[in-house]
Amino acid sequence: MQAQWTALTAADLDEVGRLSAALHPGLPERQAVFAEKIGLFPAGCRKLVKGGRLLGYGITHPWRLDDIPALDSFLKHLPSTPDCLYVHDVAIDPAARGHGAAGHLIADLRALAEARSLRKLACVSVYGTDVMWSRYGFRTRKVDTLADKLAGYGESAKYMVANVES
Repeated sequence: MQAQWTALTAADLDEVGRLSAALHPGLPERQAVFAEKIGLFPAGCRKLVKGGRLLGYGITHPWRLDDIPALDSFLKHLPSTPDCLYVHDVAIDPAARGHGAAGHLIADLRALAEARSLRKLACVSVYGTDVMWSRYGFRTRKVDTLADKLAGYGESAKYMVANVES
């Protein structure tokens, strides 16, 4: 059986917290922050499951290009006129990597963005993952006004943007 991406819900938060703590130890976020994002935009929140076990998650939401939410912060609401789908967090258990899961998620996110007339995907790469993101068309974008917020994501943080149409 192959791992599959399905809807992520608030019932999955304990497992999301476990995986987040294991893979992002220097970038902690409260479960309440994840819960808010799931509540604001459930269509953009997915989990990778195999045999009933959560092996990964992706949390996204509509946002404004060239802006990022501060790490571990509440959004309160989504922008009324978003222009990108912001990929807040993607985490995949190392044991589940190398089987195309990230590519499947990115394809789903492109379709989701296109259905909402959003022409860009945006993310902050951390821990040197910019190499992985670049495989999916993401390119580093320098935005001077993001320097302070990016610093909160660690030294290797890079703001990256991709076109929805690959």
